[in-house]
Amino acid sequence: MTQSQIGLIGLGTMGAMLALNIAEKGFPIAVWNRTVAVTHGFKAEAGALAEKITPCETLADLVAAIKPPRAIILMVPAGQAVDDMIAALRPLMAADDLIIDAGNALFHDTDRRSAEAAVQGPHFMGIGVSGGEEGARHGPAIMGGGLRSDWDLVAPVLNAIAAKYKGAPCADYMGPAGAGHFVKAVHNGIEYADMQMIAEGYGVMRDGLGMAAAEIAETFNVWNQGPLQSYLIEISGEVAAAIDTHSGKPMLDMILDRAGQKGTGRWTVIEAQHLAATIPAIEAAVMARNLSSRLEERLAGEAVFGAAPQVGANVTLTQLEQAMIAGKILCYAQGFALISAASKAFDWPMPLPEIARVWREGCIIRSSMLNDMATALTDDPARNLMLAPFFADHLKATHGGLRQVIAAGALSGLPLPALASGLAWFDMMRTGRSTANMIQAQRDFFGAHGFERIDGLADKHGPWSGHGI
Repeated sequence: MTQSQIGLIGLGTMGAMLALNIAEKGFPIAVWNRTVAVTHGFKAEAGALAEKITPCETLADLVAAIKPPRAIILMVPAGQAVDDMIAALRPLMAADDLIIDAGNALFHDTDRRSAEAAVQGPHFMGIGVSGGEEGARHGPAIMGGGLRSDWDLVAPVLNAIAAKYKGAPCADYMGPAGAGHFVKAVHNGIEYADMQMIAEGYGVMRDGLGMAAAEIAETFNVWNQGPLQSYLIEISGEVAAAIDTHSGKPMLDMILDRAGQKGTGRWTVIEAQHLAATIPAIEAAVMARNLSSRLEERLAGEAVFGAAPQVGANVTLTQLEQAMIAGKILCYAQGFALISAASKAFDWPMPLPEIARVWREGCIIRSSMLNDMATALTDDPARNLMLAPFFADHLKATHGGLRQVIAAGALSGLPLPALASGLAWFDMMRTGRSTANMIQAQRDFFGAHGFERIDGLADKHGPWSGHGI
């Protein structure tokens, strides 16, 4: 029997789709699932691709079926399941074999597993995979972290299965240890913010302008032909146009407004706080998801304070499109700034332009803007993206619309947390003389923390009596 070139563990939806993608690209693959019937059923349903698939009933069979040096992809739930699988594989694999965690792992876990692998073997990599079920099957975006030599070993397979942008694979090496999973977490944080801003725009149209779902769908479709062209805007148009087969009403009107999450956005926010990186649009998006789950409290709040006016927001669709353009630029700028902060803090030489290029196809946040972002980051990777001439010009042209939308939302009682947070960040970023001098004076007054003077004098304390506690 011809030995497989790679192995895969975990034939859930994502694992099964990824395995079919690998087989379709011509790579023989050995697969294992803890339920043996699932393993054999997967091959039986693979059609013409079945000849490339070797189902294995035990982990020992799986390891034996792969040509050395072996590489095995884990598609199992993040956390303890990954550690358990590594422990089960370790005695079966050679020191120069490779285990690849392709799930949504916390990057700190990937750092720890990489350090353990350096001592105990086999080699270990963490790769971020974005694109959902469709991407896994037909081409995801892939962000690799670990040893460069390990990436090079499996790059032929990963480049082949990745999405393509004008023929270039949307897969690349991000840096050591947990770098790939960190970039994937930031990707997901941007995804949270982008989705929240789109939801806020939908809310302005539905509740502030009284537009029907079909009109909203058409607006999204028009926006998708301009600067906002992206996967999320595209599917938002399709979602708004869909009709519920049971009630005959717009599908959106039948969906409970309680959004789920798997935690990656929360990880991004927590890590940003550790790194002192400012990502308020992403923080607001995570907050909004958390608050959406508190349906009973929201209904109680509406009963006490009354519902916001349903129609009457003083805003145009042109201004709303401008607000969405500005908000999108700002949330991406925050995300790339967070990656830059991590690169410095963890000594990861992460290639910001290549990250933008990897995200151009296959992933959930793919957008026409990413090509221009890649260019801007190539020109000056240390510069905040909002200051790059291309995006600065866009912001100059659109932040007025963003202000109008947020003002109309505030006056109408329409919640716009991500858009408003993005604008507040923008205004702080463009303010040369902020109000932090007041904070420093307060800190010195109650705690004698001192301050810097604008005239350079050495006196670091104010002339107050010192009523600190």
